[in-house]
Amino acid sequence: MHMYNWSTDERRLKKTKKEYAIWKIEQMVNFGLRGQRIKKADLKKYWKELSIDPYRRKYLSMLLDERRHS
Repeated sequence: MHMYNWSTDERRLKKTKKEYAIWKIEQMVNFGLRGQRIKKADLKKYWKELSIDPYRRKYLSMLLDERRHS
């Protein structure tokens, strides 16, 4: 998958798995999935470290907390 962010050196980011994963999730949430899916496990794993819009965070939180909303 190729992200469309010209100001980021993806090759450098890929050297650090965690940093790249967080960046990739943020890009997908903030700028569109481009036909891809975010792995639920990755979203949960990096949840506290993601820098995303508060309204999107709230919506995603509801989706992740299936027990309370089913």
